[in-house]
Amino acid sequence: MLSPTEAEAAIAAHAPRLPVIPVALRDAAGCVLRQPVRAERDQPPFDRVAMDGIALASATLQRGQRDFRVAGTQAAGAPPLALADDNDCIEIMTGAMLPAGCDCVIPVERITLCDGIAHVANDVVAAPWLNLHRRGIDCRAGDEVLHSNTHLGAPEVAVLASAGLVHVQVTRMPRIVVISTGDELIEPGQPLSDWQIRRSNVYGVLAALRNHGYARLADDHIVDDQTVLRERLRKHLENADVLILSGGVSMGKFDFVPGILDALGVRQVFHKIAQRPGKPMWFGVRDDGKAVYALPGNPVSTLVCMARYVLPGLRIAVGAVDRASEMVRLTSETKVLPTLSTLLPVRITSDASGQLSATPSLPKAPETLPR
Repeated sequence: MLSPTEAEAAIAAHAPRLPVIPVALRDAAGCVLRQPVRAERDQPPFDRVAMDGIALASATLQRGQRDFRVAGTQAAGAPPLALADDNDCIEIMTGAMLPAGCDCVIPVERITLCDGIAHVANDVVAAPWLNLHRRGIDCRAGDEVLHSNTHLGAPEVAVLASAGLVHVQVTRMPRIVVISTGDELIEPGQPLSDWQIRRSNVYGVLAALRNHGYARLADDHIVDDQTVLRERLRKHLENADVLILSGGVSMGKFDFVPGILDALGVRQVFHKIAQRPGKPMWFGVRDDGKAVYALPGNPVSTLVCMARYVLPGLRIAVGAVDRASEMVRLTSETKVLPTLSTLLPVRITSDASGQLSATPSLPKAPETLPR
């Protein structure tokens, strides 16, 4: 039986690596980048105005002049004007290119306009490059602005667009089928007998996958019939990259999943982890790279194993960079079994200083913990 650390290492060593494909910029969100991206040009590409107001030569204001004739208006997206006389100014908009002959912008809130004359408030102190983003201050043309293996969220997609890319190389997103097994499971909304329970685990797993950007999803429910189970799993293995099963992996008489997966050519990498909850988890791969995560049927165990093993395994499959662990202080001591790693449910809170704390939230008795 593996430790949680050994199980994570085994998944990392055997998880499939999905192929790289080109996608359109509009379809890149949620994908993992598989190429470096370089700046198309300096950013900003020119001395860019950061405030609505007037542009002028700071030296003139420093000499004591406070009134300036407005010689023109510079809009964002328009070719730059030029200041012909240092005694003048140019009305200017945020995002515009700085006019030639100007090196300073006074915000509109600090000026008074009357009959084409801009009066600058007496307490304004001018300096070169005031309220301007200098050309290239963010990056220079050719600088690497996104690394390969970066997960593409909203800011990253905006960077792709700013680099002028129409298509980008990413990892193909996995086709995932989430499968529940068991005669006792009944779909929400359907009539329920006293001895039956709702089919809930699949919906929790699907929600976790969607929350992490996986959209190519399907689900199925298979009863405890070996023939049916073998045929449906065979079809899913042909059509999907990853199977995530819930139930049928423990030691019961109707826990058929490990044996059927073996018969279908899915090689067991491990079965059982020295942890609570989630001990019966099974993981295997097929020679063609298909991966199967078979999780215990207990709802807590299912979602714990999803968070600890399945989602990290999928990140490896798509080439994403590992996320750094975050340490949180426990508010009290907790007794655990020395032979098992305990995955502890906690409530995370923060104090006024921003310090995170984790308060244990255990069941009343250890023997009620799911396997």
